[in-house]
Amino acid sequence: MSNSEWLNKFSGHLFWDADPAQLSMDANAPYIIQRVLEYGQMDDWRLINRYYGLDRIVSECKQLRTLDPVCLSFICNISHTNEEEYRCYHFRQYNPTLWNS
Repeated sequence: MSNSEWLNKFSGHLFWDADPAQLSMDANAPYIIQRVLEYGQMDDWRLINRYYGLDRIVSECKQLRTLDPVCLSFICNISHTNEEEYRCYHFRQYNPTLWNS
C-alpha cells in the first residue's frame, strides 16, 4: 500500500490541522503515533500497530516530550515497560502544575 492509502484509512479527525498529502508514514511517525494514541479509535491503533509494530511504537513514544497520562499507561501496560523509561514522564515531573487541574 502507498503512503496516501495508509493515511486515508485513519479517522478523519486525527489530522485536522495538517495536510494529509504532506504527511509521510515514516518521516512523521512520532506525530502520527501520538495523534492516534491521544485521539484515535481502536481501528486507528490497529493500523499503526500493523504498520509500525509494537517495538517501533514504544521506541517513538519513549522520545515524546508530551503524552497524555492515560495514553502513557496504555502503552506501558501493552508493552510491559515502566513509565520511568519515557521522556514525557520525566518532563512532566520537572514541570508540575500549580493547581490540580
